[in-house]
Amino acid sequence: MSLQAILTLSTVEQAQEMGLRPEEFDRITEILGRTPNFCELSIFGVMWSEHCSYKNSIVWLKKLPKEGPHMLVEAGEENAGLVDIGDGLACCFKIESHNHPSALEPYQGAATGVGGINRDIFTMGARPVAQLNSLRFGNIELDRTKWLVKGVTKGIGDYGNAFGIPIVGGEVFFDDCYNTNPLVNAFSAGIMKTGDMISATSSGVGNPVFIVGSRTGKDGIHGASFASKDISEDSIEDLPAVQVGDPFQEKLLLEATLELAKTDAVVGMQDMGAAGITCSSNEMSAAGKHGMDLWLDKVPTRQEHMKDWEILLSESQERMLVVVHKGKEDIVNAIFDKWDLSCEEIGIVTEGERVRYFMHGELVANVPCDDLVLGGGAPVYHREWSEPAYYQEWKKFNIDSIQQPKDLVEVAKYLTGHENIASKRWVYEQYDSMVGTVNLSTNYPTDAGIVNLKGTKKALAMTVDCNARMVNADPEEGCAMAVAEAARNIVCSGGIPSAITNCLNFGNPYNPEVFWQFVGAIKGMSKACEKFKTPVTGGNVSFYNQSAVEGTEVPVFPTPTIGMLGVVEDKKHITSLAFKGKSDLIYLIGQSENDISSSEYLASYHSVKESSAPKFDLDVEYDMQQTIIQLIRAGVIESAHDVADGGLFITLLESSFTNNLGFEIVSSSAVREDAFLFGEAPSRVVVSVTETGEDAFLDSFKTSKTPFMLLGHVTQGRVVVDDIDFGNIKEYKTIYNNSLAEKLMK
Repeated sequence: MSLQAILTLSTVEQAQEMGLRPEEFDRITEILGRTPNFCELSIFGVMWSEHCSYKNSIVWLKKLPKEGPHMLVEAGEENAGLVDIGDGLACCFKIESHNHPSALEPYQGAATGVGGINRDIFTMGARPVAQLNSLRFGNIELDRTKWLVKGVTKGIGDYGNAFGIPIVGGEVFFDDCYNTNPLVNAFSAGIMKTGDMISATSSGVGNPVFIVGSRTGKDGIHGASFASKDISEDSIEDLPAVQVGDPFQEKLLLEATLELAKTDAVVGMQDMGAAGITCSSNEMSAAGKHGMDLWLDKVPTRQEHMKDWEILLSESQERMLVVVHKGKEDIVNAIFDKWDLSCEEIGIVTEGERVRYFMHGELVANVPCDDLVLGGGAPVYHREWSEPAYYQEWKKFNIDSIQQPKDLVEVAKYLTGHENIASKRWVYEQYDSMVGTVNLSTNYPTDAGIVNLKGTKKALAMTVDCNARMVNADPEEGCAMAVAEAARNIVCSGGIPSAITNCLNFGNPYNPEVFWQFVGAIKGMSKACEKFKTPVTGGNVSFYNQSAVEGTEVPVFPTPTIGMLGVVEDKKHITSLAFKGKSDLIYLIGQSENDISSSEYLASYHSVKESSAPKFDLDVEYDMQQTIIQLIRAGVIESAHDVADGGLFITLLESSFTNNLGFEIVSSSAVREDAFLFGEAPSRVVVSVTETGEDAFLDSFKTSKTPFMLLGHVTQGRVVVDDIDFGNIKEYKTIYNNSLAEKLMK
């Protein structure tokens, strides 16, 4: 229903259209001591939306591990996480979703997702240095999917390239469950000096409040509420809720904000994301235990005659709310005038905890900030959950029910060209990966993105990972595996895992089976993060990712995307995934299993979607990663690449492509050949070793509990498995590099 139509309804009906439940409306009336007016109801509607309040998830989010030796800010305290990376530096990082806007308007939806996550970083005083993204789309043969892919990737590329931050990694995945509701998760990381953080708080009665950056328009109104409901055929009516981004304005805002941060003028600062002025003013006030008086008619607007609630709820991009020390106003005005940005004093900090909004001298809303915010009086629900019938049924899957193909070469070429495995170069070629000259992964590909820390011997390693198919099969084990894979990518690249941020993408939380998936994922994430000593710094929850199919709600795969940060203590430890030379020996670290469960091979080639997650042992995984760390520190391996999507064969191909080398290997007699080549059992890494370095390599295993086996050796370009000639590496490289583009352009 359009906003204009909502205005004609009764107050109770208006509350319902804003996503407020009857008991929530009653609670609002109780808090205010009266019936709320439309402006106040709108404020509660966005602030108590799932997107802002986490009312259905906070009970479980609090169970995630949040403490660690490097933590400078605990989850939920600020706009993003902050960890100590040594040398007097801190890394600020976070991942967030922009799923619903991208489903309706993919270009602006994705672009503003990039803009929003970068503002979360620099509003804390950190300069963004790298971005990653995790993207999920539907069936690649659908015209809608192709439209979404093209719009999303162009939006990310155009905004990120113009803003000037390199994209150093990411993932793209396709499945029918995302046909209506794609997932667009954006990750950003920034660097700052330890101790220079700007807090999102307010204090000091009489201190002025400024709005800086772009002017406020009618885009994004009720965007937080829009993100907290299902996508449907009527969602096109919500198109005004999609914001419009301007990366050039954001670049100016970045420079002005960081210049302001170096002064002594700032009390607190917060970017305007979900719910715009409403959210930033109430969250900053609640954090500082103060109130605010804001004069909405002083807010610079793009359109004339904007109403009070439109100004409050607008999610126009590239804006900040800044509380300034009284007497330092000229400093703020001078900086933003220099950068040709709007800068207006629109209010003051007050005593007490009421936030009052005025329009042309009239009080239009008077709300208690603490009752509006997460951690204050916002609703908190304990949702019921129930195990779906499929969970136990899928556990009955047996590999013996699948006949092994006679032509494994055909399977190999099929998987090499599959959209979930083939190179995503069509996507990443739209991104600038070199701007800023900090990306160390371009010429020497690594499992994780590597970012140079100039002036130190260190580098950062960062990755985004989640095999949603495995999480769907077993939420607890699948999410633990997602954390483990992220850590494995960091370790294989030469880093030590430090901390994570998460983007939890699920269906409707009122569906008990969806909430069972959510609870399982939290449990799996918790135990894995505790094992790897990677506390959760924050992130976001995105529910209501589903679509109606013949009257039935169909949720997306549970997709708890893990964004992990690691530290490479010495750049000499950076390890490429690429084979280096002919005749180098190839070893598999870890144990191959007779298992094809939840593999791309089983799901795509055999079209069997119902199987369990592969066997996973967290202790085995941890020990294996410690072994890889020791091998890298000892300098006895030439390359390291984890076994993941597509299994061992694809891992070997990817290690071969960089230098146009090949491989000749022998499979294990204890494992079916298709499982050995294409199964996706976790806790495995392929490494290469020079012939002259083999003794030192083997010596490194004397104290290791991790199994390993010699697979074979690197070749000049042939691919051979068990004396079967699979062809030339150049043929596979052509398939791998071109398949995605060919499918998208059909």
